[in-house]
Amino acid sequence: MELSTYESVNAVEERIAALGLKLPEVVPPLAAYQPAVRSGAHVFTAGQLPMIDGALPVTGKVGAEVSAEQARELAMVSALNALAAVKSVVGNLDTIVRVVKVVGFVASAPDFTGQPGVINGASELLGKVLGESGVHARSAVGVAALPLDAPVEIEIQVEVRDHHPS
Repeated sequence: MELSTYESVNAVEERIAALGLKLPEVVPPLAAYQPAVRSGAHVFTAGQLPMIDGALPVTGKVGAEVSAEQARELAMVSALNALAAVKSVVGNLDTIVRVVKVVGFVASAPDFTGQPGVINGASELLGKVLGESGVHARSAVGVAALPLDAPVEIEIQVEVRDHHPS
């Protein structure tokens, strides 16, 4: 089999790289939990903060200290971290059949109501790197505060197959 004839065995990570992004290392748990667990054909991630190299690039409430556009970009980072958590359990992101659900939390100023626009950062990234398999159900929830004063947190649920298609 020539790879030029067939899609690469790491197609999802290649699409991530084509966007100028890199799949990060799994963010270590901040408390007593696992970054992701598999149950049958599904992988559930813990909430993923927008950590970059072990730190939050910005903190605060969206609509106050953090702009909606900054938060949208942070939601994308959180989605990348969620994909890294999935990979830590299944070994290859090309085993993802589909993203079933995305839950996004936005630490919001009292008058901020743009949570769906913020979480679009995560949804659009998943669509770009997974195509039709990235289309999902979703909740975008405004909250008073998140761990470490993070502006956003993303968790995903994905269906996976046992092996990469040959």
